[in-house]
Amino acid sequence: MRNVSSYFIILVASFAITACGGRGYTAVDEDILVEPVGGLAGSELDADDISTSGLDSGSSLSTSGLDSIYGDTDLLNRRVIYFEYDSSSLTLESEAIIQAHAQYLNTVSGVAVTLEGHTDERGTREYNLALGENRAKAAFTVMQAVGLGSERIQIISYGEERPVSLGSDESAWNLNRRVEILY
Repeated sequence: MRNVSSYFIILVASFAITACGGRGYTAVDEDILVEPVGGLAGSELDADDISTSGLDSGSSLSTSGLDSIYGDTDLLNRRVIYFEYDSSSLTLESEAIIQAHAQYLNTVSGVAVTLEGHTDERGTREYNLALGENRAKAAFTVMQAVGLGSERIQIISYGEERPVSLGSDESAWNLNRRVEILY
């Protein structure tokens, strides 16, 4: 009796899988099914519907035209700024990164940014939370100076709680003293 119920379950599962095959799914690999993406009003997409105008010959996104709109796109690709030991002072390079992100966010409505302050493991928990907050506030001040509204900026301090490097040496500490720009 137990074998009959097992066969019944296998039979029902087989029918369910077979039924999916008739609904526009295409088998790509034995275990992977891909459903076609419908275009406007449920129409199928053609190769003519796909624009590659932003792609260069290497099939990667070209950012050459964005430099004049958003500033240096190399700066926009950098979302982490680093700090010296026991400091919340920004370097000129860090300020340029923050300004580039603020200028970009000024052109995109409805997108908020989170500034996460982090420290290395040295110092007390309370001290590190305050230092992480001061680092995030330094970035906040630059973004406000560029014109990004404070209602679009959130500050969070994690102190030493979220290290990117678990080591207890100078190279690990250098990576953990940071503000992450997230949006």
